[in-house]
Parts: sequence; C-alpha cells; structure tokens
Amino acid sequence: MDKKEVIQIAEDFIENSADNRIKMESKAPSELVGEKIYDAPIFGFCEASDEVFAILKEPEVIGCHFRSPREWLPTAQTVISFFLPYSEAVKASNREQKIWPSWGWLVGRVEGHRLLRSLLLQLEMNIKKAGYATIVPTLDKKFFSITEPIEELCGEPLAFTSNWSERHIAYLSGLGTFGLSKGLITEKGIAGRFGSLVTELQLEPNQRPYEIYNAYCTKCGACVKQCPVKAISIEKGKDHRLCGIFLDKTAEKFKPRYGCGKCQVNVPCESGIPGQNK
Repeated sequence: MDKKEVIQIAEDFIENSADNRIKMESKAPSELVGEKIYDAPIFGFCEASDEVFAILKEPEVIGCHFRSPREWLPTAQTVISFFLPYSEAVKASNREQKIWPSWGWLVGRVEGHRLLRSLLLQLEMNIKKAGYATIVPTLDKKFFSITEPIEELCGEPLAFTSNWSERHIAYLSGLGTFGLSKGLITEKGIAGRFGSLVTELQLEPNQRPYEIYNAYCTKCGACVKQCPVKAISIEKGKDHRLCGIFLDKTAEKFKPRYGCGKCQVNVPCESGIPGQNK
C-alpha cells in the first residue's frame, strides 16, 4: 500500500458516501438538501519518529500530556493527516448568517463529524487489512479532551487541551499553519475538519513548506471582526473560554447540533492561503 492508494480510498469514500450529502431529515433549508458537506480531502504525512513531536510536549505548545505517535503505537512509522474542506454550499450558508451558525454549518459540524469518524475507520480498516497495525488516536480509549480547568499535570494547569491535537499534527505533516483564530490555514483554506491515523505502514513524509507556525496568517483581522462574541484579537489571538461559552449557547439553541465557524468564513483564508488564492 502506498500514498496514492491511501488517498484514493479517502477520495472514493467522500465522493460516494450518501452521508456526504445534506439530507432532508436534517431539516435544512430546501436549497441545501442534496448538497455536499465536504469536498475532496487533502493529505499530509510525517515520520512517527520525527523529533519535532517532542516540541508538542512543551508547556507553551500542548504540554507533557501530549502523547507522541509511538506512545500510541510503539511500532509506528508514519502519521497520516488529512483535511476535509467544507463545500461551497456549507460555507456560503454560514457567510449569510451574521451571529448564529447556519443550518448548513450545523449539519457540517455534527453530521460531518460522524462522516469524518467513518472515514477514519475506513482508512484504519484498509491499512490493517494490508497487514499494518494502525490506530486512530481520537477514537482510542486513551484519548482525552478537556475544556474546563482541572488539576495540574507535570506542574501544568490543564484547560482547553487534549493529548492528541489534529491541528498540530496537520501542521507537522505539512498541511498548513495557524491563524489568529487557532484554526489551521491549508491550501484549501481554514473552513473544514481534520483527522489523523498512526500506522506502521511506512510512507514518505511531506516536506513542510514553511518554517514558522503562523506563516500563512497575514493578521488582517478579518476573523476578529467576524467573531460574534469578540473572542479573537490581533494582540492575544483566541480566547477559548469566550468561544466555549458561545458554543454552549448554540448547543442549547440548536440541540442536538452546535457550532459557529464565523471565524472560518468571510475571511481571506476561507478557501485558500491568503495571497495564493486562485
């Protein structure tokens, strides 16, 4: 199994899955029914033994609780990361709404996340079938993600963190760099979702076409203006607490869905790298 085969499995899955279409039972507006949730994924690869993973254990990055690829799978050779860009229909619907998330975005966030999990399981199954041990960290019982402050670990107070970060993994895999909103700007933009696997299948790593963590962000301030609760600033970046409070409100209003995504639309990095958009 090689890179092309891995990518082809994902592309076929997203293209052909009935769950990649907004359904009538979601109660979405009629003009959104039948539209895609995601466009084709883009992929990045990095070596599981790359020393750069040690940086993620630094307290100013993620912290000592971050588990490196070989802490998830001792025989790991490669980390596979991918980005699923939201379709134009999903992004356009959220551009129209100024405060609350659009129905298209809510479906993309919740039903889209289920589809993301299904894709991860599909890739895991196929790579295992080819004879290579593989694990999806975010679906493993050892994975944790927290939003409220808890007791310290290694002398670090934990809040708004996890022991495996899809965005940081995507960054190390050459997929993109961080913006003010803490989202990752890829060649297909910032509006979408990330997934990753750790596997003993050996694949050639991507070159990282950047040297600093925020190389693609121009600090234009568009995401600052877009945020309905002023949780982003040019000086301090994103306040996860304010963002989380608003997400809780959307969960109450749109139960069983939630989301926002305003910082990912109506911005120069919505669908590409600022200055490089075609």
